[in-house]
Amino acid sequence: MIKRYKNLLQQEFKHYSKEKLQKDLLAGLTVAAVALPLALAFGVSSGADAAAGMITAIIAGLVIGSLSGGFYQISGPTGAMAAILTGIIATQGLAGVLVATFIAGIILLIAGLFKLGSLTSFIPSPVITGFTSGIAIIIALGQIDNFFGTTSVGDNAIAKLISYGSGFTPDFPTLLLGIVVLLLLIFYPKKWNQVLPASLVAIILATFATIIFKLPVAKVGAIPTSLLTSERLHLATLNLPLIKQLFLPAISIAMLGMIESLLCGASAGRMTGKDLDSNQELIAQGIGNMILPFFGGIPATAAIARTSVAIKSGAQTRLAGIFHALFLFLSMIIFAPIMSQIPMAALASVLLITSWRMHEWTTIKTMIQQKNRTAILLFLVTMLSTIIFDLSIAIVIGVIFGCIFFIAKSAKISIITEEIDWQRMELPHSDAGSDWAVIYITGPLFFMSANQLKKELDQAVDKEGIIFSLRGVPSIDLTARDTFADYFSVASLNKQKLIFTSMQPEVEKQFQQLWDQQDHCPIQHPTVAHALHALHQDD
Repeated sequence: MIKRYKNLLQQEFKHYSKEKLQKDLLAGLTVAAVALPLALAFGVSSGADAAAGMITAIIAGLVIGSLSGGFYQISGPTGAMAAILTGIIATQGLAGVLVATFIAGIILLIAGLFKLGSLTSFIPSPVITGFTSGIAIIIALGQIDNFFGTTSVGDNAIAKLISYGSGFTPDFPTLLLGIVVLLLLIFYPKKWNQVLPASLVAIILATFATIIFKLPVAKVGAIPTSLLTSERLHLATLNLPLIKQLFLPAISIAMLGMIESLLCGASAGRMTGKDLDSNQELIAQGIGNMILPFFGGIPATAAIARTSVAIKSGAQTRLAGIFHALFLFLSMIIFAPIMSQIPMAALASVLLITSWRMHEWTTIKTMIQQKNRTAILLFLVTMLSTIIFDLSIAIVIGVIFGCIFFIAKSAKISIITEEIDWQRMELPHSDAGSDWAVIYITGPLFFMSANQLKKELDQAVDKEGIIFSLRGVPSIDLTARDTFADYFSVASLNKQKLIFTSMQPEVEKQFQQLWDQQDHCPIQHPTVAHALHALHQDD
């Protein structure tokens, strides 16, 4: 592990120069401008506070950024993570989140040490798209109170939404401010966004408007000027019953951290042409999330929005992520009094826009246009499961449904029966094979396709002989093999001749074991053409 990390650093800082340092500094400053409003917003939306979001962004930028498996990875609090933290905080409080984060860090570290970085490749892409959309909806639902100035009750987004049925009375100043900020974010010129991020401009303007006009709206509240908050994890609070109680939430945090970080790395790797060391990334995420709770931080993952900004801003090494963390720390120390006056409605508007952009609209549109029913169903099932249950359950449900759909699709084998055409074989007409047929089988032969196989074989039982072409059969299981065994018994009684051709090695091995147990042993030929030539010569 240490040797691999040293090699990463050596390759990364080879020929490092003053020009590259300047690029890293500028990229770090640019990312900090984007990360500042998001850190505050995600800290609040998680159910913790803005301070927890800032501390998470700073510590994650320093620790995870230093150890990352890719120089471009920028880690911190994310909307996806905030969405699953709200439920944990509602039931276990912030203290529970701190313990769950520490456990999740251990899980991620173990996953990295055991080189499990490729596990995300086993999750179907519609499932990932589905839970991303589900999380985006949870984020949006979670901002209704802050945007409208209302109060709801419940342990999750659905319960809070239902609670509005008893009365929904928006606060006019809060709603007006939220709408103005939302419109500014929507119509902010893209060219300007490259210089000053829209979210930062919107929050600055909304904060000064709130201070100048003394708007009676909810604000972020006190921002500490220290990286150590009053509510942080202490080793003395850890005990076995508490760990058991929070183990399942910790798995959800670890799964999301793994998926989000590795997907971010895969996307950024394509942008830079530098592949992510996925196992080193998991180690970095694990160590970072083990350290964060002791400062009062919430879980962190690599974030595609900040990572892409770093790449586009010319980041050369992991120093860009470290600089971004240092700039955030300086802003917290210098601007803490002003940041405490940020209106919650402004942060809610930023999160509403973020949740809208989280949806993979291009992918969703492609699924609908291609009328890919399986992908659409997987997407919807996972999205609804994410909203109703939680991430870990949604992923399991999505993967299970994906396996079921794959098995069902695999069960559809192609069986084509053709009469012998001597002209096609460029052989003179012969009475040989006049009552023969060639059966072409394509697809895996297993328990779900055995019934279809049996029906086709039953229709061919009255032929004098059958040539089976199995070039398209990659595998055969015991159930399908038993179906052939039953057919061999019937063929033997009817004195039907059987020829097998074009078998793949593993399939041939399975049939050879079957034939060793049978009195009626079929003939083998390399191809259908060889079988027909032999049949013609025998005639």
